[in-house]
Amino acid sequence: MTKPTPLPVVVAAGLHRQARTAAVESLLRAVPGAVAVHHDLDAIEDDRMPRTVRDADGVRDRGRPRMSQPCACCAVRDDLIPTLLSLAVGRAHPLAVIDLWDSVEPQAIAELIAAAPAEAIELTGVLTALDTDSLVPYLTCGDDLTEQNLALAPTDRRTVADTFARQLEYPTLLALTCTGTPEPADIALLDQLHHTAHRLPLHSPELARAALTGFDADAAAARLQPASALLPQEADAHGVATLVWHRTRPLHPGRLYTALEDITCAALRSRGRLWLADRPDALLSWDATGGALCIEHAGPWLAALPEAAWELEPAARRVAAALDWHPEHGDRAQHLTFTTPDLDHNTLRRTLDSCLLTDDEYTAGPHTWRTLSTAFDALLGVPA
Repeated sequence: MTKPTPLPVVVAAGLHRQARTAAVESLLRAVPGAVAVHHDLDAIEDDRMPRTVRDADGVRDRGRPRMSQPCACCAVRDDLIPTLLSLAVGRAHPLAVIDLWDSVEPQAIAELIAAAPAEAIELTGVLTALDTDSLVPYLTCGDDLTEQNLALAPTDRRTVADTFARQLEYPTLLALTCTGTPEPADIALLDQLHHTAHRLPLHSPELARAALTGFDADAAAARLQPASALLPQEADAHGVATLVWHRTRPLHPGRLYTALEDITCAALRSRGRLWLADRPDALLSWDATGGALCIEHAGPWLAALPEAAWELEPAARRVAAALDWHPEHGDRAQHLTFTTPDLDHNTLRRTLDSCLLTDDEYTAGPHTWRTLSTAFDALLGVPA
């Protein structure tokens, strides 16, 4: 008996609703019989969320699943897999496209689909559709999603800029549109933010083929995980530049805290990992977009773990640590990247370097480092 093939699934994301809808329509036209699943988070009423299944000719099915919790994204996840499994029965459709609502980020949805029964459904692609004319305006928009009526729950504190950045950097495929010809600076910015992404015009006949080539959710997660992130490389094109700042000396927490605003506002987008002198074992992630900064614990440095535990860490993590390995500090290091038009390399580099421990502070050793400023305690959730 021939083993049934799973239903291919493509996830389509994007804050720019018109671009995303057009990309979905392009896929439906390119693959006869394909369907798109969309949860309309604009029209939630009486704790029920409208869901449509449509093909290139129009809506085929409507539903109103009940929300078991106030988080709209959670409700989408609860309903999505049962819907896809029902579409997979009998393999009546050659493709299902998940048309995500505006501010839903693709990573959680992609990982949900990747974990579903492989004999029934298969994640073959993740794309974000965007209008390049909106690239810089979105990356500089510090508005909370709540202000734009885009929040997914009462507790959703994301901004337009950081949501858009994650939509942009997670997929392996970007579907682009614009008014007229794309500006070279916009293409350079995209290239530097996510240089491994495959970029295609939104109406390209190759879009469907690219979306069906396969998607590795584990590799995508590792590419963004702070300890092993595939960060941007040094670049300078069409007035857009990326600075990579890599140092193997700890940062003084007090001086860094004082300089946070200047550093954060120096670039549209900055990412990476950092090492604070008073927290020698804590790998901290740096994530900033549009002037908003998030610094969080991202686990321990590999050097802070017993060697016996290293084999339990993902291979990508061990490779990243090996590239940064220092004979005294192990993988502890500063590795931050800053991408923006009109980057002032020299001023930013001087500011960052001024936050490192001085020679005298460094020579005093780790025991003294732990007694330095507690400026980051509140930011990192350390009890007073």
